[in-house]
Amino acid sequence: MYKCHVIWIKLEQKQILLQNNPTFSFLKLWLTIVAGDMASLLDKAKQFVSDAVASMEKPEASVTDVDLKEVSLGSVTYLAKVKVLNPYSVSIPIGEIRYVLKSAGSEIASGTVPDPGSLKGDGETMLNVDIKVPHSVLVTLVKDIGRDWDIDYDLKVTLVVDLPLIGNISIPITSTGEVKLPTLSDFFT
Repeated sequence: MYKCHVIWIKLEQKQILLQNNPTFSFLKLWLTIVAGDMASLLDKAKQFVSDAVASMEKPEASVTDVDLKEVSLGSVTYLAKVKVLNPYSVSIPIGEIRYVLKSAGSEIASGTVPDPGSLKGDGETMLNVDIKVPHSVLVTLVKDIGRDWDIDYDLKVTLVVDLPLIGNISIPITSTGEVKLPTLSDFFT
């Protein structure tokens, strides 16, 4: 492409001398067609790759459970269990897991689990995501808590996996439900 461009510039400078030359007109026409075809070919290649990636099978994931894991003096830790189905025969590395936990429209916890391992090849992998919620945040949810001693939640989890030849892809997962708050007996067990 660069060489054609240089030839074009050199030919344009000598156009006055060659304007009646039929070889020059043909060359100019040929270079215009080749440059257009190359751009068109490149656009078609980009579209083909984009379509192939969009239609290929990707891992699927869902949140199967969110439950109380641990109670400490400063926070409550919940455990979100995420089931991931890998359609490929090889394991796939997980770059990270990002999560955001919301209740009553407010974000109560967010975080990242770096390098959580890999997805098993051609099978199901269960991932555990610990979500730590400070007690001070729970106090702001008094209206919701007072009704039934649980938190109605919206959980957004994003798995970032590294597919060979494709690169990183994000798998978004959303889940809604309710999770019970600890009782006094949870503090003493």
